[in-house]
Amino acid sequence: QVQLVESGGGLAQAGGSLRLSCAASGSIFSFNVMGWYRQAPGNQRELVARMSRGGILNYADAVKGRFTISRDNAKNTVYLQMNSLKPEDTAVYYCTAARVGWSSDYWGQGTQVTVSS
Repeated sequence: QVQLVESGGGLAQAGGSLRLSCAASGSIFSFNVMGWYRQAPGNQRELVARMSRGGILNYADAVKGRFTISRDNAKNTVYLQMNSLKPEDTAVYYCTAARVGWSSDYWGQGTQVTVSS
């Protein structure tokens, strides 16, 4: 059973930074794609960033230039560095993984990010 455990969420001021981590129970190299989604109250879950095993990156337009996704295969961990945070970044952030293709097969429990103005 694959487990994805997020950490690093919390409260930040607008303009500040946070780094989210997602630790996988197995080798992340076995996943074709790993990424981050978020869901704000009253909104649908949306893609934030994802990266493939081959290095292809996708970012939501709202976070381009501010957020960076990266992975450390040796630590089986994926990161989301979030800079220049805005109040509209407030949401629960979820780590995901896809075995094949780009559709998520596994989801973490989520970590809350709150950005104050």
